Amino acid sequence: MGILGSDVSNLRIFDFSVRLFLIPFSVASMWIAVTNKQDNSDYGKLEFKNLIGLKYMVCISAISAGYALFSAVSSFFKCIVTKAWFFFVTDQVIAYLLVTSMAALWEFIYLAYYGDRVVTWSQACDSYGKFCSKLKLVLALHLITVCCFLILAVISAYRVFTRFEPPFVPSKEPPQQERST
Repeated sequence: MGILGSDVSNLRIFDFSVRLFLIPFSVASMWIAVTNKQDNSDYGKLEFKNLIGLKYMVCISAISAGYALFSAVSSFFKCIVTKAWFFFVTDQVIAYLLVTSMAALWEFIYLAYYGDRVVTWSQACDSYGKFCSKLKLVLALHLITVCCFLILAVISAYRVFTRFEPPFVPSKEPPQQERST
């Protein structure tokens, strides 16, 4: 069966392991983001509930962790495991959502460190250094989650598309005509 031969069970174990492996990273990134706050006597308090990009990242992380747990548990049930298209589509969607949430977090961190002079947004990390340091940790944990889901998306795509034969490609040689002598 494809490049794995008879090692399809190893792929299933690897898939299961990656799904379980990413859950703590996703939960940790959510926890650090939600509990991250810092008070500054000059500018006031900065916390999670004031930042929409962080809320988006936490929601997507919660969805991805919940789905990873569901899909890991469902791998033991034969009736659900045979639905390769379901896992293919959901793995793809979750992977793309995680990429967008990571981009939002990255943009927020970039603006917090460097500001935007055009719209007169100053650097916030000069005043909120502890908050920004924790956001970098959240980004690193979220990056691990994203990488795990990209691996899962490739695995689920492999599972779906190895069920089909490759498309027929006609030969480019002209058909040979029989000689009649």
